[in-house]
Amino acid sequence: MKIGIIGAGAFGTALGVALALDGKDVQLWARDPSAVTQMQKMRTNPRLAGVMLPEKISVSANLDTVFGCDTLLIAIPAQTLAPFLKEHGTRLGGKALVACCKGIDLHQMTGPASTIKAIVPDAQAAILTGPSFAADIAIGLPTALTIACADDTIGAMLQQVLSTPTLRLYRTTDIIGAELGGALKNVMAIASGVTIGAGLGDSARAALISRGFAEMQRLAGHLGARADTLAGLSGLGDLVLTCTSEQSRNYRYGLALGAGQDFDTGTTVEGAATARALQQLALDLDIDLPICTVVAELTKGQKDVKTALHALLSRPLKEE
Repeated sequence: MKIGIIGAGAFGTALGVALALDGKDVQLWARDPSAVTQMQKMRTNPRLAGVMLPEKISVSANLDTVFGCDTLLIAIPAQTLAPFLKEHGTRLGGKALVACCKGIDLHQMTGPASTIKAIVPDAQAAILTGPSFAADIAIGLPTALTIACADDTIGAMLQQVLSTPTLRLYRTTDIIGAELGGALKNVMAIASGVTIGAGLGDSARAALISRGFAEMQRLAGHLGARADTLAGLSGLGDLVLTCTSEQSRNYRYGLALGAGQDFDTGTTVEGAATARALQQLALDLDIDLPICTVVAELTKGQKDVKTALHALLSRPLKEE
């Protein structure tokens, strides 16, 4: 079986490397023909420095090469997923489509796998998520992820196909829980970065992570997700990793916000758009999501860091 990967960013490339090193044939698609030429010639991807592309990875800028695969990993930003599917969905029916991004679509108000199902209803929609950094996966460091698919038979097949000796997949049918865990943890990572960037210390960050997890559980429960999903790899596991490491783009973005520094506008920060989607979702559902709301206001420039922190610290005292 040849596995197609749509998106040659760091994460999509890292997954391709891990699968190719396990003996699987991988077709990697990149949008930029010049980047493809460089990867073909040098067998490296600048977005994943120091990692050689195995021989079993073929790279192309022609979508036909990946559309011929039965299993496709879609590793493009969450906010570009729906437009991509709307443009190419007629060629994706009947395939196993695995979203490898995290976030809530600002227009669809859905997570990645749910977006796939809404736009390509005859596809087998799944999401691959959990605590992972591309560099770790690419160099073979042990990593455990969640594969979520409503059809457990398809989920079991994907679990077997996508697992490697160093990439261990656990499966679930709780797509909503897996989507929300991956999306909300990015928002909490921004908030954690703001906390450290503003000089509030590790104790404050620990409190923020704890209250952020409670917020994640509150929304997930309201939307029908299972509590054990949020307590697993795709929720708590990813939350801890992303809120404590500068490898996380969302955390680094929060650090810059907290310290009043500029941040590279060319870097994708999924948590910023997700926070804005969640702010609207909280209003629509009448759910209290204070951290998500404050992060949304920060990213839109509606509040400065001092005012945002005061808003959180002045909330009424209550039982935990």
